[in-house]
This record gives sequence, structure tokens and C-alpha cells, in this order.
Amino acid sequence: MKLKYITILGIATGMLIGAASCKKYLNINTDPDSISDAPLAQLLTSAQVNLGFEGGSDLFRYSTLIAQQMSGQASQPNQTYEYDRYNITGSDENNLWGNMNSTTLSDLELIIKKATAAGSPYYSGVAKILKAYEYQKMVDTWGDVPYTEAQQLDKNTAPKYDKGEDIYKSITTLLTDALTDLNATSSNLSPGANSVIYTNATFSAVKANWIKLANTLKLRIYLHYSKKDPAFALAQMTALINSAGVSFMAANTDNFQMPFFNVSKQQNPIQQFEASRANYLFANNFMVSLMNGKSDPRLPFYFTPTPFNSSPARYKGVKPGDPVGNGYSRIHTYLRGAATGTPVQQPDSGILAGSYVYSGAAPIRLLTYAEYCFIRAEAALMGAPGSAQTFYTNGITASLQDAGVSAANITTYLAANGTLTGTNAQMLQQIIEEKYVANFGVAMEPWTDFRRTGYPALVPPSNAVLPTVPRSLFYPQSEIDLNPNAPKQKTDLSAKVFWDN
Repeated sequence: MKLKYITILGIATGMLIGAASCKKYLNINTDPDSISDAPLAQLLTSAQVNLGFEGGSDLFRYSTLIAQQMSGQASQPNQTYEYDRYNITGSDENNLWGNMNSTTLSDLELIIKKATAAGSPYYSGVAKILKAYEYQKMVDTWGDVPYTEAQQLDKNTAPKYDKGEDIYKSITTLLTDALTDLNATSSNLSPGANSVIYTNATFSAVKANWIKLANTLKLRIYLHYSKKDPAFALAQMTALINSAGVSFMAANTDNFQMPFFNVSKQQNPIQQFEASRANYLFANNFMVSLMNGKSDPRLPFYFTPTPFNSSPARYKGVKPGDPVGNGYSRIHTYLRGAATGTPVQQPDSGILAGSYVYSGAAPIRLLTYAEYCFIRAEAALMGAPGSAQTFYTNGITASLQDAGVSAANITTYLAANGTLTGTNAQMLQQIIEEKYVANFGVAMEPWTDFRRTGYPALVPPSNAVLPTVPRSLFYPQSEIDLNPNAPKQKTDLSAKVFWDN
């Protein structure tokens, strides 16, 4: 079964890499390289693999650079240097947009249609959850995007753009529909080992995971309203939490994540990027300083020490004005998989690129139990059911455990940093700053939390092309050029998505 699983994943990964290399996205609805009538099993594998790659590729880099978890400042003249100072153009985003629309969402729409026709609600339920997740990311990235007229193939190659708020309302309904599908008494066809997320040959063994994900994703979506309409956010979260029989993530085993393997072409995209472009990304001084200030025991898992043999281990992030070079901490095992080998000391205190060999078997985390706990902690602070302190403690603990921190070090860290104190604003800052560290590797959410709350207190780099931290990305240039219904291109990256107003 494991061999079969890896074979399926390898095929889907190969398909994805081939699609990602294609530059000719004629529009967001039609991909001439895609099979329009593939079996449900193959479509689900393809959509999930593509979703996993998205979570560790361009959108991961944009959002972690903007949120100052990673830095490209020392990589000049590489592309990440420009991204770090907010010089992200619409042309940079063409492939991301094409993959999300022409591959992932196209596959998911086909699954929903085919599964409905085939009397297979378990397939359609899973696809609806993934579709809602993908659209949540798109709205949070760009704002208004095509929704009601999207994924119609050649029937509509120039879809209109729907308001982000309308899409949010639609995807919460879509999640409710997904739960109805998953609670059906039977399904002619069901996902099995072809589902590379929550994998099991018997769907009944993982159906509860999908249900928990749908409810937890609803909470994330409702929390995003907290700046625009806090009363609405509180009312919706409270109603959901109090709903009879509702279930949410309850442990790290419930994490919504895409697994990868120490096998050629099956390593995760963060490792693949690091291996091919070793001097493009370094730890950001902002995040490293935040963690150093708390003697955070996740540091040895998140980043490499520099010098590598420093005792005690020292971690150094990059800040604007630092010299180009590799004398800074890099992404380590938490996002790249287990490491073997002995690093080679460099004159500038860095390590030789490639001197560590990473397995690439770390998962790409998309929504975790730790994040759920921090959502509940913030919701409780707003007045929703539950104890903010309990969920805060549980979120920190889940993150530390997921990183591999020992029980003794977890106890020490909680004793020093695990108690909420002060005003509501001060407690919110504590919650968001811990969530910021716990969500390292979860694309978009640290940036989204900053846009919602102002925490952590990010300041634009001194060499930024924009005087404020970006609030959204430009629309892809391919859309501006080819879709007459696309909106006028944004003036700059200060344009806000609907929940940020």
C-alpha cells in the first residue's frame, strides 16, 4: 500500500511539475495540458498535490517575506531581495494564479460535478472543503477574484470578478454543504489511499478529520472578520462553537498538511527551492530576535545556528543594510526534513551551501491544531465560549510538540511565557505573537494576522519601495492583459482586502 501511495504521489507530482513549467496560461479557465475527464481518484490526488506545492512555493515566499519571518536582504541581486523590499510585480504572480485556477480549482470543480452525478458525496464533500480553502487564500491575497463565473472551461474564458466579501459568504455556505455531504449515510465512491491528505484506504477512518477541518476552517474565516465587523465575527464563532455535535481539531494528528518524502521529486517544495537556490532566503532578524528574546526552544528546529558550532548555539537573522553573504541562519529541519552531514565553517560565520543534506520529508502545513487553539484563544478574548488562557497554553504546547521540543523544555518555556497578562490589547498581542511563531511555514496566516490586528508590530524595511507593509498583492499581469473583465491594476500594494477595512 505504501508503494502504491508513493507511486500515485509521484505521478501527480510529475504532472504538477510539468504544469508549473508551462508559461502559456491563456486564461484562468482552460489549461490545454489538463485532462478534462480524468477519474475522480486521479483528480483528487492531482488537486491535493498541487495544493501542497502551492503552500510551500511562491505564496509561502511572498507571505513569509512580507511578514518578516524570512529575509532576502542578504541575497542581492537575487529575486528574493526585491520581494523583501516589496518589489513584487503582477508578472511575478502569473504562474501562481495559473496553478491555483487552471489546475487546483479546475480539478476540484470537476470532482464536485462528477461526484454529484455519480452519487458520491464523500468525494464532493472533500472537494468542497479544499475549494473553500483555496478561495479563502485567493481573497486574502488579491481581494476580489473570479468565483461565480470561474472554472467554466471554454464556456466562459473571461469570468467576472466577485467581491471578496461575497466569496467569503459563499465559501462558508460551501463548507456547510461539504459537511452535509460528509454526513451522508453512503457514497458510491469514496476517497482512499489516493487521498494524499488524511490518507487511509478506508474513508470512514478519516472522515472525522475532514469534518474537523471544515469546522476549523469556518472559524478561521469568521475570525478574519474581526477587524471589519467584530460583532459579526463574535456572533458567528459563538454560534459555531455552541452548535450541537460540532467537532474541531483536537490534536496535532488532525493537522491539515501535505506529506512529502525523502524520494527524488517527492521532496517538499521548500527543500527543493533551498537546494536549488541556497542563498535566496535567510532567517529574518525580526523573527529571530523575537524568538531569541524568549529563549525559544523551537529555534534549533526552525533555523540553523551561525556559526554552526557556536556554544551555546547562536541564531542570527538578516536586517536591511546587512552585507550580502551567507553568515546568517537558514531554514532548518522543521520545514526541510531531517538533516544529515557536517556543516563546513565559512569565513563569514556561515555554513557551506549543501553541507547539510535534508530529507525533504517535512510536511507542508496548511492549517494546524496549534492555529486552531490560537483562534479559540483570540475568540475567547473577544467573548466567545472557552478559556483564552487554556487555549493559549494548548496552542503553545501543540506548536512546541510539533517542532520536536522535549517535554522538559516545553515546561520551562510555558513557565516563562505561557501566562496571559495585562489588558485585552496586551493579551491579544501575546496570542498573536505566539501564533506568529507557531504558524511558521503556514502560508498567508502570519501576514493576515498582522493585517487584522497590527501584531506583531512590523515596520517596512528601510529600502522598501512602499512606505507601509503590503496589504495585498497586485493582480497577475496575465489577467490584466487577457481578461477584459479584470479590474484595473492596483496602484500599489497598499490596497486592502475587504476584511482589512
